[in-house]
Amino acid sequence: MNVFVRCFLACFIFAFLAARLDNTYGAGPLLIAYGGHNETMAPIWVGIEKGLFRKHGVDPRALQTRSGPIMMATLASGGAALVWAAPGSAISTSTGGMKLTCFAAGNNAMPRELIARKGIESIEDLRGKTFGVQSIGGGFWLSTMVALDALGLDPDKYKLSMRVIGDTTTVTQALISGNVDAAVVPYSFADIAKRAGARALADAGALKVVYQGTVFCARKDSNAVSAELMNDLTKGLVESLVYILDPARKRDVMEVLKKNLRLSKEEDAESSYNVTRLQMPNLDIAPNLDGWKTYRRIIARINPKVQDADLEQIITPSVAKSLEASGFLAEMRKKLPR
Repeated sequence: MNVFVRCFLACFIFAFLAARLDNTYGAGPLLIAYGGHNETMAPIWVGIEKGLFRKHGVDPRALQTRSGPIMMATLASGGAALVWAAPGSAISTSTGGMKLTCFAAGNNAMPRELIARKGIESIEDLRGKTFGVQSIGGGFWLSTMVALDALGLDPDKYKLSMRVIGDTTTVTQALISGNVDAAVVPYSFADIAKRAGARALADAGALKVVYQGTVFCARKDSNAVSAELMNDLTKGLVESLVYILDPARKRDVMEVLKKNLRLSKEEDAESSYNVTRLQMPNLDIAPNLDGWKTYRRIIARINPKVQDADLEQIITPSVAKSLEASGFLAEMRKKLPR
């Protein structure tokens, strides 16, 4: 083995070990990987930038990845101690052998619209058309499939195809340019598409579905994520949700959204703020087993193995139960606008 190869391997091993050490609780910033770059990230961005996690002794940082699969691979490699993941990503990954604990949700509503490009006037016109998604099996895809399921649109019967495009911004641009026929996007991005001539075919936010968009998940065998850390992170998350729902904090929240979503127009920031507040109108942060059963059924269309996933081994309701029992959540609910 030549000197260059030995040096390369040594540097790689050192970097890998450093990443693992940096993600131990109390040893520096805690990395939280995420895939979906839209308002579902708002509780994390606000919590970090407004010091709400630090208030509870945790100093996290958000690490953007390109998709759900890359996010979960980052967790598996030790590149991040936690993920802010769609339930679909967690369920699929668990069937691959990685044992997860998912303990707190950041949104339980779906303020999205089914938007179609110019020339598509109705649901029936969607037959044989292409939907834009970020990845197959990830959060964007899952939101799309949940909406279609609630609308009674069977992708096989309607011959719908899913095209991997990119994040929410990229999918919206593809919709406007006609590179995809339809997409299920947050209201804020739907407004952008409608201003360019696209048409709303259905309001996913009005559908009767049990929904959770993103949850904190970690590896069960992680040395970096203890029960204490999960408790503290969840407290910071709840503080962030209360901050977002406080009308007096509107300008602060909008500034965080403008910065992270790179919004230049005030009307887009306003729309994004409204979506953010609609995502979690309460503090029901415990993973919802009924919702996860729906996700498992939907994911089984592309991965039959998930039918065997033991959801009760993946979700961890004990963190939310502990915060209920301690009175923390009751005190936080008193701060919600009436």
